[in-house]
Amino acid sequence: MSNKPIIQLKQLTKSYQEGSKRRLVLNELDLSVAEGQMYVLLGRSGSGKSTMLNLLSGIDQPDRGQVIIDGTDISKMNEKDRTKYRRNNIGFIFQSFNLISTLTASENVVLPLSLKGDDPAESEQKAQFFLDQVGLGERGGSYPDRLSGGEQQRVAIARALAHEPKFILADEPTGNLDYKTGSMVLKMLSDLVRENGRTMIIATHDREMGQIADQVLELREGSLHTMNTSLDATESSEPAQATNETEPTKASNE
Repeated sequence: MSNKPIIQLKQLTKSYQEGSKRRLVLNELDLSVAEGQMYVLLGRSGSGKSTMLNLLSGIDQPDRGQVIIDGTDISKMNEKDRTKYRRNNIGFIFQSFNLISTLTASENVVLPLSLKGDDPAESEQKAQFFLDQVGLGERGGSYPDRLSGGEQQRVAIARALAHEPKFILADEPTGNLDYKTGSMVLKMLSDLVRENGRTMIIATHDREMGQIADQVLELREGSLHTMNTSLDATESSEPAQATNETEPTKASNE
């Protein structure tokens, strides 16, 4: 497996104005994400997980610091260029599936390929291939409301993989599924991501997801901490980057 860093965060800092006060959410984060590996990002509600994903995808911009993806610093791009980069290079899997209700399963998978300008015939072949991989090859003509929650999330996985992104961001991907279905979808996601050589970061509050990860990180009080993949609650963890002399502002729960 390659040790090449696909993502590098350097002194990444983000804060938000809340009334008359400024709340520091991410405090000078440094992180190197290896290509082809799976990272689980833990944190309670309000800890900054979604903020970090938004910065990684270029949806938001940092106050300071850099987000370097495969050698490209997206934090220096304008909004138009970030949108184009995100569309062409990043796959997303959301808690709420985010399928378009008026499109079939196959059309939902084809959509990001069409936005990239890929050949329509090749896009349809790719969509069928990845729907086959998630076990829904016979359901390509079905609309989302005819699919169960687990099936909808499997379509979302196919969509995220189909345009061969540099990496995939998953935000609570099993949050809307029951335990049994969620476990099945999570195993499928892990297997497919590894089989296709993708890099993935999963943001979650579910500590059990650490079992599928190559690296487990936790966001606490604006800082990243590395965790043992066994997630032994009695073990102490070390910051994933050098800490500041001053204590970071605590991120309140939302």
